[in-house]
Amino acid sequence: MPKHLLRPQGDFPAAGLTRRLAALFYDFLLCIALLIVVTFAYKLVLMGFYGEAQLKRLSDAGALDGDPLLSSLLLLSLFGFFAKFWTHNGQTLGMQVWGIRIQNPDGSAIGLWQALLRFLVAIVSWLCFGLGFLWVLWDREKRSWHDIYSASRTVQLPKNIHKK
Repeated sequence: MPKHLLRPQGDFPAAGLTRRLAALFYDFLLCIALLIVVTFAYKLVLMGFYGEAQLKRLSDAGALDGDPLLSSLLLLSLFGFFAKFWTHNGQTLGMQVWGIRIQNPDGSAIGLWQALLRFLVAIVSWLCFGLGFLWVLWDREKRSWHDIYSASRTVQLPKNIHKK
């Protein structure tokens, strides 16, 4: 499968930590909304399957606490959100606002495997108190752990570029 080159093309500088975190905050808000919608849809399906009274009894008894199916759906939904944006145009909505993009060193969009690596390593980065994100401050090429392990780059796009 041929690589999908992202536009605009160019040799762009690595994005700094502040821009990355600002874009991440925007995406965090969108992800919270996504998780609410997915959870609501899941609960509606359960209600249709068990009925409202039985679902209430199960919930009150704590039988639905830590539901592995719901947890899996939420994790897959989050991955789907990021993978779609990263593999399509290299930017989530927060990244578009802050003018940064994920790309391969040759300027092409990352693949699904790279998106999965980025996603999983970013989770590990947060579990290590954000150390994987802070790595940008020490790395000569301003790479985070998920940039390094997915062999991708987070670049800052010039402000005067207008997308078509």
